[in-house]
Amino acid sequence: MGKELNFNIGVLGHVDSGKTSLAKALSTTASTAAFDKNPQSKERGITLDLGFSSFSVDLPDHLAGGKYDRLLMTLVDCPGHASLIKTIIGGAQIIDLMMLVIDVTKGMQTQSAECLVIGEITCSKMVVVLNKTDLLPVEKKKQVVEKMTKRMLKTLENTKFANSPVVAVAAKPGGPENADCQADGVDALIEELKRQSYLPSRDSSGPMLYAVDHCFSIRGQGTVMTGTLLRGQIAVNDTVEIPALKITRKVKSMQMFRQPVQSVSQGDRVGVCVTQFDPKQLERGLVCTPSTLPTILAGIISVQKITYFKGTCSTKAKFHVTMGHDTIMARVFFFGLPANHQVTLPSASSEDFNFDQEYIYQEELLSPPPKSSNQKSEDKEKLHSTGSYSNQQWALIEFEKPVTCPASCLVIGSKLDTDIHSNSCRLAFHGQLLHHITDKAYPETVLPRLKIFKNKSREGFVDRMTDDYTVIGRSLFKKETNLQAFVGLKVELATGEEGVIEGGFGQSGKYKIRISAGLKPETIQQLSASSKKKGKKTNKTGDSEEGPTPTSEGDGASLKHQPIKISLRFKRYVYDTKKQMIQA
Repeated sequence: MGKELNFNIGVLGHVDSGKTSLAKALSTTASTAAFDKNPQSKERGITLDLGFSSFSVDLPDHLAGGKYDRLLMTLVDCPGHASLIKTIIGGAQIIDLMMLVIDVTKGMQTQSAECLVIGEITCSKMVVVLNKTDLLPVEKKKQVVEKMTKRMLKTLENTKFANSPVVAVAAKPGGPENADCQADGVDALIEELKRQSYLPSRDSSGPMLYAVDHCFSIRGQGTVMTGTLLRGQIAVNDTVEIPALKITRKVKSMQMFRQPVQSVSQGDRVGVCVTQFDPKQLERGLVCTPSTLPTILAGIISVQKITYFKGTCSTKAKFHVTMGHDTIMARVFFFGLPANHQVTLPSASSEDFNFDQEYIYQEELLSPPPKSSNQKSEDKEKLHSTGSYSNQQWALIEFEKPVTCPASCLVIGSKLDTDIHSNSCRLAFHGQLLHHITDKAYPETVLPRLKIFKNKSREGFVDRMTDDYTVIGRSLFKKETNLQAFVGLKVELATGEEGVIEGGFGQSGKYKIRISAGLKPETIQQLSASSKKKGKKTNKTGDSEEGPTPTSEGDGASLKHQPIKISLRFKRYVYDTKKQMIQA
């Protein structure tokens, strides 16, 4: 028997769109996890966990001539029930092609849209399956299918799946009770899947990473873990680590769809048998080459907002974050590049994070720039006001409990506590892990290295001038402020002069500003005029009281005597323990 190419197809769609029936109709060899074996699933009649099954076909012509002579299509039947989206995200990370199953009588539904989002993030090809055509009246069937096909193509035109093939089928005509009816349209679907198949890039080098989705024991043999090899390779007698349990075990034997094998490589679906291990300890999770999977407490990711998410992704908000096979609550802090900044490599898409780059704090995650120019004006405003454009954004993620995940893995943030019956996408952002943090003392050791700043500004007024090079200012600080911290900082007068704070003046929070280039003649004139007006109000200490605030804007005389504004601008690094004020 020649070598089979394993090609993973994710079967995703809204609950009750008939995904499991379709997988059953397509399959010949059922894997251990397949077809709603989960006892809860049986009871509720829906898929609760990733089901796997496969069927083998002749290698299509466009793949011939290589080292393979058969094509093994492994179907990953992902649950469609809204509360189980965590499981879908886990499954979508191992698929080469996505099959989006749509109930032809209902069209796109909330979860179909969420599945589409997951597909866009995780794979490059899709086939749309319009299922349950047997429920359409015979005379209207062709017309309804054509209409739904057009509607689906319209939905997909702005996604990476534009012009994907659409195939109509009836996976289980007559419903679950009708056992005799043959599925309709499945042969055409298999031919389409063969046409869409390609040689996925598989890499056997590097450390091994294996995603386990089921675990069970076989008396006299040991414990069998079934799953998909995400990278590297496994051979019989290899030692593997289960990092979540901090244990290592030796591989006793392996099987691929009931055939014993000696070694498997990336992309293969395999059952691995080990001894002295209780299957109850690991229902699903990751297995790896010993000491290669970090358990992280926080991480820095490149991040992009999902356009279908209607809510706000606010800094310091909590999200359900999925990475590896885990979904964990985490607090997220967003940041981007300053507006006037050219990106210095590595960029957000790079696999490393650049600690030397300066970043600007963001109150929220900005939407990616739209493909067309009609960007929402409010988003343009946000871009302008935050001083960051939204093409490149990052986030610091702090987990509520440690999470074991591969370096540079996919990260998806969701609001899974949103009402599952509400008609809205709950997937908020996605990205890639660029830097993982394992040190428990990271707030002291790692965060101060992050150069994320906030722009700060304060405004006060010139109280009076003491000579052509010195003015006294007010209203910039509170009475109790320690002015020592501000000595030496640059300020700017509304009239254009630049000066430096020399120190406090009197006891009421006033301060002295030295203007080394001297005041402009017109500024001197303006200040002399207003000081004459206020002269009568000067008290015995020589510390003048605040002058009258100008009244109506239209009064030309009072405009002349409006107090001159003083601006103090600086930036502060968010994680600087000394809270220093920095000026350019």
